[in-house]
Amino acid sequence: MHMNQSELLNIAIETAIKAGLGIMPIYQSDDFNISEKENKTPLTKADLAANEIISTQLLKTNIPILSEEGSITSFETRKTWKKLWIVDPIDGTKEFIKRNDEFTVNIALIENGQPVIGVIYAPALKTLYFASMITGTYKIEDIDSYHSVERLIELGQKLPLQNQLETFTVVASRSHPSMETSMFIDALRKKHGEVNTLSIGSSLKLCMIAEGSANVYPRFAPTMEWDIAAGHAICLFAKANVIDVKTEKQMTYNRENLTNNWFMAST
Repeated sequence: MHMNQSELLNIAIETAIKAGLGIMPIYQSDDFNISEKENKTPLTKADLAANEIISTQLLKTNIPILSEEGSITSFETRKTWKKLWIVDPIDGTKEFIKRNDEFTVNIALIENGQPVIGVIYAPALKTLYFASMITGTYKIEDIDSYHSVERLIELGQKLPLQNQLETFTVVASRSHPSMETSMFIDALRKKHGEVNTLSIGSSLKLCMIAEGSANVYPRFAPTMEWDIAAGHAICLFAKANVIDVKTEKQMTYNRENLTNNWFMAST
């Protein structure tokens, strides 16, 4: 069955919301069942529950899935994929464990290395972001059930929001600060005078760039493709960029090495 982009966007949104609602009872419970993965990052039963919901839903599209919590297919096979879903069932597991509400479900559709659909749902904040070439980027607040794209567009705000920032604003990682980021912010202060810095967890940093509520998000620390693919789509279709610092081009996906180079997202 071949689905068009509008159908794929609908299924990605429905899947992200289902996964988000599926993990909320675990978030509100006392038992996260935290373990440590080989790379020393935390894993909870919510990550696995969300992955199960997402995989089941997206399999209907007959498009292969690359998920942080799934088995990683070899590049020999992956390089033949013209289209794939890139998924992070819970982005911001550290934020989830700290219970600061700043965790998200990330789903992106990649075509020939480029993001064409992005959905980010923050279930504890009841906030949804989605983007595609056909719709542009939207933010919908107070959302805890699935609606069609047409209805969500009525309920949402198109990004970027038309708010001019009075002070140059940088958004940075809450859980992963780095020395290079501090140096970069110091250089911005020399250039712009006053600089506001905001901290927020997970892919919400990329959403802030798309909104226009921050000017730049420098990420000079390791991330993986599934951390940023959905957020890249959210930025891209709100006319913001996610530039690979090494290649000086838009970040591409389904690479042999799934660890991203440093990048800079900006309006």
